[in-house]
Amino acid sequence: MKSHDSLIRLRKFEVDERRQKVADLEMMIEDFQMMAHDLDRQVEVEQQRAGTDDINDCRYPLWAKDAITRRERIVDSVTELEEKLDAARDELTSSFEELKKVEKVDEREMARHRERLDQEEHNELDEINNARHHRLG
Repeated sequence: MKSHDSLIRLRKFEVDERRQKVADLEMMIEDFQMMAHDLDRQVEVEQQRAGTDDINDCRYPLWAKDAITRRERIVDSVTELEEKLDAARDELTSSFEELKKVEKVDEREMARHRERLDQEEHNELDEINNARHHRLG
């Protein structure tokens, strides 16, 4: 049973690690999305100041062009992170399923152990009762 306890602890640790990885990726994605949104707003403000949203117009601010490039890189990073998030969620699901399997095996083993103990106790009581019955009879 000790080996099952160790295996259960290991599986719980794996689940916790993978749960944390999923949470970290979700937070990174959210942060990047906020950064992209902020850049969008800042570009809009710069375009309004310049009086044009045509990137080829000579009045178009260089800062806005750079911000658009940064935003595109951030969006690409979000796409990559979302792929990693999908994989991390799959790993978490797999780890959780493995944990449940080990816990079920452990539960069954403990139930069989309790049954054996109950049977041994029942046999002992039968022996005591039979010995008592023979003495009295």
